[in-house]
Amino acid sequence: MEALVTGPNRAVWKGRKVFMTGHTGFKGGWMSLWLAQLGAHVRGYALDPCTDPNLLDAAKIPSVIDDIRGNILDLDHLKREITAFQPEIVIHMAAQPLVRYSYEDPLGTYSTNVLGTAHLLEAARAAENVRAVVSVTTDKCYENKEWVWGYRETDPLGGYDPYSSSKACSEIVTAAYRQSFFNPAHFGKTHQTLIASGRAGNVIGGGDWSLDRLIPDLVRGFLADEDVKIRRPHSIRPWQHVLEPLWGYMRLAEELYKGNVSAASGWNFGPTDDDAWPVGRIADKMVSVWGDNAKWVQDGDPGPHEAGYLKLDASKARMELGWKPNLRIGTTLEWLVDWYKQWQAGADMHKLTLEQISAYEKLIAGNI
Repeated sequence: MEALVTGPNRAVWKGRKVFMTGHTGFKGGWMSLWLAQLGAHVRGYALDPCTDPNLLDAAKIPSVIDDIRGNILDLDHLKREITAFQPEIVIHMAAQPLVRYSYEDPLGTYSTNVLGTAHLLEAARAAENVRAVVSVTTDKCYENKEWVWGYRETDPLGGYDPYSSSKACSEIVTAAYRQSFFNPAHFGKTHQTLIASGRAGNVIGGGDWSLDRLIPDLVRGFLADEDVKIRRPHSIRPWQHVLEPLWGYMRLAEELYKGNVSAASGWNFGPTDDDAWPVGRIADKMVSVWGDNAKWVQDGDPGPHEAGYLKLDASKARMELGWKPNLRIGTTLEWLVDWYKQWQAGADMHKLTLEQISAYEKLIAGNI
């Protein structure tokens, strides 16, 4: 039987201390702003934004959270910040998130994504008040078999490229810490902390300017009135608005915080099968919604190996957390085009980002 959840549990988040790594990134920026809007006291820990422009500055996120700059590979600094803050909830989103870049810097990718996860969990062990830890990975942590079915949480982990395999390693590190130091069977006896991981699909939305990602590449090309080169138009991905998995991570954190030991495991947060579109179809829809002579062409150089077919099965989250997708891909693309066009026009992006969060919360309440 499906759980019925009509939105974030404000009683959990209001006044709660949340320590979040990676708040200067795209997903982390949206998450920190949403949590602050719910009344949480958020302390972000991350490197400087890796792009200019970036969501952190555009949406004025440091105005509503504690903005701490630090490297998750600096264990001493990370420990000091967590123990000084004494958070009750920890959300780990700091990562090297790009497949193509992982071929250029495999050691840096493994260091950040694997050792960084171990550092975060080790620092969480040193903080007495931590009740819930959500470690964010990716749909690419699974051993890709190029099949038509969505991957389930019980499927084997793997990864062809350094990025994907580093995220599989991050999942293994998280599972090892959960079993060794925060075993759910001993919750309430030897410890008070529950740990879970969240795996999402290809996340899109306003405020992403990363290199080698489809939507930012399209937006940059459209704004410059240039033909955008698309490497693999036939590759299929589980596209979803950034707020979809963030809502899943929040639901997961709520259950962990409340002491639900069954939530201490890995979880998928992906769109319906209907929204697993080929890259070329996404690009065509973006051209249609954007207008202004936007256009794309196929790149003759597809680059290094990337998975051709990838989907997630999110049945577990639907049945046990009451989470499900709320935004169809067509509406998602309309929202993100509106975000970028308003940014281009000089609008108040802090206000607009909060307006999209509010609109999404109304969708959650109406789609049950």
